[in-house]
Amino acid sequence: MTDFQQQALQLASQQSGTDWLADLRARGADRWAAAVWPTRKTEAWKYTPLLPLQNDNPARWASVDDCAWQQAIDPIPVDATRLVFVNGHFRPEHSSALPAGVARFSEADAAQRELIRSQLGTVMDSSLHLFGALSDALAADGVLIHVPRNQTLDKPVYILNVSTPEAQPAMSSQRVLVVLEDNAEAELIEHYVSGDEKQNLFVTAMTEVVVGNNARMQHYRINLEQEDLLHVGGVHVDLHRDARFLGFALGQGSRLKRIDYHVNHCGQGAHLGLNGVYLPRNRQLIDYHTNVEHKVAHCTTDEVFRGIIGDSAKAVFNGRIHIHQDAQKTLAEMSNRNLLTSPNAEVNTKPELEIYADDVRCGHGATIAQLDETSIFYLQSRGVTRSEAVRMLSFGFINELLNEVPEQAIQDYLRPRLTALFGQADEKLGQMTYE
Repeated sequence: MTDFQQQALQLASQQSGTDWLADLRARGADRWAAAVWPTRKTEAWKYTPLLPLQNDNPARWASVDDCAWQQAIDPIPVDATRLVFVNGHFRPEHSSALPAGVARFSEADAAQRELIRSQLGTVMDSSLHLFGALSDALAADGVLIHVPRNQTLDKPVYILNVSTPEAQPAMSSQRVLVVLEDNAEAELIEHYVSGDEKQNLFVTAMTEVVVGNNARMQHYRINLEQEDLLHVGGVHVDLHRDARFLGFALGQGSRLKRIDYHVNHCGQGAHLGLNGVYLPRNRQLIDYHTNVEHKVAHCTTDEVFRGIIGDSAKAVFNGRIHIHQDAQKTLAEMSNRNLLTSPNAEVNTKPELEIYADDVRCGHGATIAQLDETSIFYLQSRGVTRSEAVRMLSFGFINELLNEVPEQAIQDYLRPRLTALFGQADEKLGQMTYE
């Protein structure tokens, strides 16, 4: 066991409150203690070293910084029920009044506690996900979103997770549980953000979603933290009969950023639509691992991820679709396209199809390319500068996915920030790369 594993176990043993989650914490601690730390020979972590986590050893809780973050952070201006967490601590003075069905674990009533106890840790298999085990071991507080049968949340739930620097490297943990009963609908926005100053937090953030029969979930996960922050998270989903989960992920890189999506098709007629964009630059790393389990017949998956990798950054995409023997009449497609804007940029992409059923229609593919010099020259011939041409073509590479984001406020929030991001990349690298 590494020093970080040992000290994280000590941190978990100090958790107080929510004693009714003690069994979950104990199970997670046992699995975390027994887990073999990943190395370069561990396939799931082959291209994502955990040295930043071991070197920082952030096995202490982050404190609350409620001073300067409001000047450094621009929340998404969306009409929603807002919950604000600063370094993992809930800030009620900056949050909305919570509607029925939305509650923090620590303030849940008896019925909500029973629901949390019966569902938390059941969608995410912590025996398969190392940091899922850590999240279970640390579980004390979190957010429950429960929508009863035939009901719809009036507004989206917007969870704003703010990170601020600590005196020493530290940890914050976030847990979200969404339970949609039959014919229910909800929208959730998870926004992880920090100021521009150098960060030293390790954020672990796990979300579990149960989508009942004919229910519909719209989910966004946006990671815009400063590049020194360490982040390992996951979204784990169970889809029942005729359920729909529509997801959008966008992430900038950091010293360590790993996000897993694990989706189980448990009922016939279920549909997964998942789009993602990743934008590492400088010397950042970002890793998206997706795994879709088609366990039953007549389900569909449409997955598209695109990445723009600049400077000396590295991206990892591993997308797996597993068609079980009984999953006849499956329709599943996965696409991963990557744009390298520097000769030093790197991407490791591995799309996988594992099929054990006969009557299916599946496809997958991955591409890696650079910007077309002919297109750049064409724009220059029309009076566009070279740096502006690079910016326009880069933005166009991901613009299709941004246009498909249903929440207009999120589109309006992201576009100027991404435009500025490409502009910074041009200043640092664009002229060197394309001249």
